[in-house]
Amino acid sequence: MQWLHPRFLPASLDLVGLIFLADLDIAARNIAINGQASLLDALILCPSLHRVQNAPFLSKGEYPACAAMTSGYVFRVENEATVLYLQRVSKTGHLTTLRVTDDSVSASPTKSRTALAYTIAATMSILTLIDMLRTGGSWLVLVLSLLYLSNLANVLIMQRRSTEWHGQSEPGVEGDLLVLLSQDRWIRIRGMVDDLKAVTSGQWIRNLSPMESYIVQTGTILLYVAAILAKNIDERGKWFILMQMVTTTILLTVANERTTVLRMNGRTVKVDGVPKQYIRRLDLAHEMIAEHDGRKDWAVRLGMVQGDNGADPPATM
Repeated sequence: MQWLHPRFLPASLDLVGLIFLADLDIAARNIAINGQASLLDALILCPSLHRVQNAPFLSKGEYPACAAMTSGYVFRVENEATVLYLQRVSKTGHLTTLRVTDDSVSASPTKSRTALAYTIAATMSILTLIDMLRTGGSWLVLVLSLLYLSNLANVLIMQRRSTEWHGQSEPGVEGDLLVLLSQDRWIRIRGMVDDLKAVTSGQWIRNLSPMESYIVQTGTILLYVAAILAKNIDERGKWFILMQMVTTTILLTVANERTTVLRMNGRTVKVDGVPKQYIRRLDLAHEMIAEHDGRKDWAVRLGMVQGDNGADPPATM
């Protein structure tokens, strides 16, 4: 750790452990963007590791109404990670069109665009572990070990919580969905029905089982213990931890913000074209109805247009 200039060493960092408990969502958001936690996530040290299990709440509890314009069925998008992505790419007063593709039959050229920042963050954490084992003091070894254990516990539990139910398979059928988000944001999702179901139906992350809850709580306690014990690390080690956490936070934030696609259950969702503005939502409804040969039962059920008798449409959602 000779890279640290001696003039910085007199500064006290006794409370450096508080950075572990920062109220950030970068780790949880990264998992939501990628659809699932991976073992590589367990090697990345950043603040707020104890908030990983809160990833399903990033969409703020919104379950937007959705209509299958080809069949007339109306339902809600229950996948929180998908809803979060829709919230990110949508714009008030605009229709944003998305395309869903199967990763097994189409490569995603956008994958490498944000991989660099994520790879650097993972590499830095691995180098930290190696340097810790080689030159770190006993307190530094203990603190970082607790951090890695806490992170590993959360990542493994997130993997276990993934679900695979997406409804009845309908191979070879094209689908076209219209999603009504809050704040007058509209999303059109196109693709094969099986691909659409994989990213919109079912539950993204199931509830914690009693044993999983116990493991997560234990991991959180380990994180707090690490924050307390960090005071005993020598000053060089404290600076090392501080700079590691800050750098990783910046890299993960860049990776999250630059990600323009959603990967979920072996599918990729990405924006297709430029969002189109509408003065009225009714104009959007009429255009979509015209595209589907005048079929408007889905629009009636969504409350976008009135039925043929002029009465209010029945509540079907």
